[in-house]
Amino acid sequence: MAFRDLLYKVYEKRLADKLVGRPLPAHVGVMVDGNRRWAKDMGFVNPNDGHREGAEHIKRLVRWCDEVGIGHVTVWLLSTENMTRPAAELDPLLQIIEDLTVELAADDQPWQLRTVGALDLLPAHHATTIKDAAERTRDRSGGAVINLAICYGGHREIADAVRSLLQEYARGGKTIDEVAELIEEGHIAEHLYLHGQPAPDLLIRTSGEQRLSGFLLWQSAYSEFYFCDMNWPDFRRVDFLRALRSYSTRQRRYGG
Repeated sequence: MAFRDLLYKVYEKRLADKLVGRPLPAHVGVMVDGNRRWAKDMGFVNPNDGHREGAEHIKRLVRWCDEVGIGHVTVWLLSTENMTRPAAELDPLLQIIEDLTVELAADDQPWQLRTVGALDLLPAHHATTIKDAAERTRDRSGGAVINLAICYGGHREIADAVRSLLQEYARGGKTIDEVAELIEEGHIAEHLYLHGQPAPDLLIRTSGEQRLSGFLLWQSAYSEFYFCDMNWPDFRRVDFLRALRSYSTRQRRYGG
């Protein structure tokens, strides 16, 4: 075991060294999929044991991003569809997400947290604690900007953006016909949850699923994708470095 660990560390260092000077993503989005499957594989009866381990692993992820200089990280923690899960599973999961947010926002941590999603769908006490924790980090600049996608759905984000845009025009006295003449895609983009941040360069999904499932639908038009088979708690730093290596070898194309 010790010899295998040594080989792993050597290989990990070689991967990290090869990334020096290579193009790296400014913004990484991660779909942390497979927590429940991991718990089942490990023999746990309660799927929330997988969610707890998955939350601990997110702390490792953001440190890995800091190590290589990635400035923006978006982690999908809870979809709007997840809100239909039975209360026996959903309630502990919401507490795990709340605890993770508070821990990432602790005074000794460097990250600026932002929440993206329809937090109004959460029970009020969870929503308030999560928003307050993120607000305490507003002026931080020592680490990555971490977007916590909670009650997030890509279709809902676009609908919310259009709704916000229409309300803005309505306050300015514009009619629907006038709005229809004026509206451009950039106007919608200004009302998205991630407005003001770079679009994700790289999207990573664990657990072997190879689909977006609604994650960052608008922003991912020209993202690169990296799918891997292991469940999220098994995703190692070496796997993260492999994803960056794969990204660094790709020729980005934007349709021009």
